[in-house]
Amino acid sequence: MRFRWLTGFILGASALLLAACSGAGLSAADERRVFRYNQPEALSSLDPAFARNQANSWAVAQLYNGLLALDSTLQPAPALARRYSISPDGKTYTFTLRRGVRFHDSEAFAGGRGREVTARDFVYSFRRLFDAATASPGGWIFRGKVLEKAGGEPSDTCFVAANDSTLRIHLRAPFIPFLSILTMPYAYVVPHEAVTRYGKDFREHPVGTGPFQFKVWDEGNVLLLHRNPMYWRRDARGQTLPYLDAVAISFIADRKTEFLTFLQGKLDFLSGIREGSRDLILNADGSVRADFKGRFNLQKAPYLNTEYLGFQLDSARLTGEQAQQGRALRDVRVRQALSYAINRPELLAYVLNHVGRPGESGFVPAALPSFSPVQVPGYTFKPQKARELLAAAGYGPARPLQLRLSTVAERKAVAEYLQKNWADVGIQVQIDINQSAAQQELVDNGRTAFFSKSWLGDYPDAENYLALFYSPNFSPAGPDKTHYKSAEYDQLYARAIREQEAARRTALYQQMDRLVVRDAPVVSLYYDEVIRLTQRNVRGLTPNPMNQLLLEQVRKL
Repeated sequence: MRFRWLTGFILGASALLLAACSGAGLSAADERRVFRYNQPEALSSLDPAFARNQANSWAVAQLYNGLLALDSTLQPAPALARRYSISPDGKTYTFTLRRGVRFHDSEAFAGGRGREVTARDFVYSFRRLFDAATASPGGWIFRGKVLEKAGGEPSDTCFVAANDSTLRIHLRAPFIPFLSILTMPYAYVVPHEAVTRYGKDFREHPVGTGPFQFKVWDEGNVLLLHRNPMYWRRDARGQTLPYLDAVAISFIADRKTEFLTFLQGKLDFLSGIREGSRDLILNADGSVRADFKGRFNLQKAPYLNTEYLGFQLDSARLTGEQAQQGRALRDVRVRQALSYAINRPELLAYVLNHVGRPGESGFVPAALPSFSPVQVPGYTFKPQKARELLAAAGYGPARPLQLRLSTVAERKAVAEYLQKNWADVGIQVQIDINQSAAQQELVDNGRTAFFSKSWLGDYPDAENYLALFYSPNFSPAGPDKTHYKSAEYDQLYARAIREQEAARRTALYQQMDRLVVRDAPVVSLYYDEVIRLTQRNVRGLTPNPMNQLLLEQVRKL
């Protein structure tokens, strides 16, 4: 009964508002001007300081803006900053803000009318990420990069509002990907008045500058956003954005129900094709099956996500059987053998319907400029080479290698395919299925020797992937889950993040990626792809490798 109410709630915008908002708002709107999407993962906050996952990031991207935004080529481009400059030493960034950009109307402001954004709002928003009272997971975007006090806290002068329209950020040392970091939702601007008024409840009373403004959030049921009539951005013809009147977000957790709702035309957009629906929708070659052709549009694009297997190279927290496996896996020949034994093209064809690209280069995914199978040749399917490496490491028919792979249910089919590949070269692998939270805890705390994982880029720079192998980044505090440590690698990383010339920086990235291939702390399985389904009347919604959801220029015909 509840599901029937919910789908009707989304299908008719006026019925939605009458049912959920006691008649407030959009009852006369044309249904074609309401964009409807589903968010199966829980939405925990509409505060950009907590935009740590896709659910939160997609929602706050409709409500807020930052200094910069990624353009169609994934390069940082002006947003609320109309221009910027970088000092010759690479340590001072100066941003000139657009004039006339206003926060959404809110009771937090005098008279209820949103005021103009100033440089001081960015100083406040950035410093708020460090505040213990905020408890944001986003402080890392600035920590260790901006000027700091002796104790590691940000200095009083790392963020400076020179005047209402001029913001300066002072770094402790050059960090080339810094502009890309400023495009992240954590760096969106918020008004201090709203945070002060609502306190912890700011999560459900968002006030931003984005193309849509908050209307109602019935947690677990629906989130409704209305068009911001004062939005600052215009299209190429000078027309005010956004084109849509509203965005309605549902929260159907069951993937099959979500897919059925889309097929019924009650959702305009669907992201990703889950394992249960992949064979239903796609042929083995990745094309749409005949019975679905013409019913919707399928978009496919490279995705900044590398699916991989990791090895825990630090024995400190491995115990019992895991410690025994760890000893075997610390032999690089064993790790290389595991990689050579995998038939990646066949994995993509038989298990993943050609969604993705075989991981036959380094760890950096195919959507980034430094990706190059020529400059960074990886592992291809060489089962005899795998057997030779195992024999050299002391394993064979008389002494088979026995391992346990820790993974999650959604990667079970991939793990079972790998299990067969490894069995063909004499490696016996048992698969342990964990809940996502338990898997994360095991990996982060170094308590599993062999695990499956993915790395979805926080920002579109190879540094974000290569940081996983920089030894100061050991987990659980940092992203180096394998505890890989190489003095040569660390020196290259330190040079790369300060190298301002793009070609030289790319060469350093490729040199680091070759070390990752050689030392094999991970096995790159495949570089993922974004799959999106849209109704045929949707225009202007294009996928990008960050899988952002940008709705300000979307239309429904």
